[in-house]
Amino acid sequence: MNSQNLSLYITAEHECGYYDDRQTSNLIPDPQVEMNAALYSVLISNGFRRSGEFVYRPHCKQCSACTACRINVHNFKPNRNQRRCLKNNQDLTTHIVAARFSGEYLSLYSRYINGRHKDGNMADPKREDFISFLLNRWNTSVFIETRQAGKLLCVAVVDFLAAGPSAVYTFFEPTESKRSLGTFAILQQIWLAGLYHKNHVYLGYWIEKHPKMDYKQNFSGLEIYRQDQWLVPDLS
Repeated sequence: MNSQNLSLYITAEHECGYYDDRQTSNLIPDPQVEMNAALYSVLISNGFRRSGEFVYRPHCKQCSACTACRINVHNFKPNRNQRRCLKNNQDLTTHIVAARFSGEYLSLYSRYINGRHKDGNMADPKREDFISFLLNRWNTSVFIETRQAGKLLCVAVVDFLAAGPSAVYTFFEPTESKRSLGTFAILQQIWLAGLYHKNHVYLGYWIEKHPKMDYKQNFSGLEIYRQDQWLVPDLS
């Protein structure tokens, strides 16, 4: 099975998670086709991503703001703030481990979610919420753990695919805002891609001038998926 003979379907409209006055729908692969790492890698290369085991690409009638984006590793050069981020976090250690549930992960995830989304439907997550949102059965995921003297500060959930690392979600200690751990996690994924000779790091969706998405355009080498091809955006 590949993308050329895979049937795609459009979901019913529902509330947009980014704009209160808009409706959204998604393009999804045939639910009868069993998802696996190889197929998901092809779909990632064509602008899709996942939430748990739900694989989708936004397909809205009156809006095209959500744009798949990735970093071309060969064209990436850290800027001044990113170099400072690396320097400020030299005291941290990083390990790549198999994706799994643990009470330690859930504790950090809960603090992060309740600090960032306490008024949303993600607040007060339980074990099943963690598993259904972050994990899958396709054996694609790793956790990039970041610790200080053994204390867990950050976890980047990453699908490691033939196409390259795909950032699923990152959660970190909300009291450590000065460390810019979200930026640090992306820099780690760029490093990981280079280590394994992958050309791209997939960052999910970017919305131009949206406050929750602006950080993605701070990474050089950014490419966006439009009209079925990857392009370098004009950010001037």
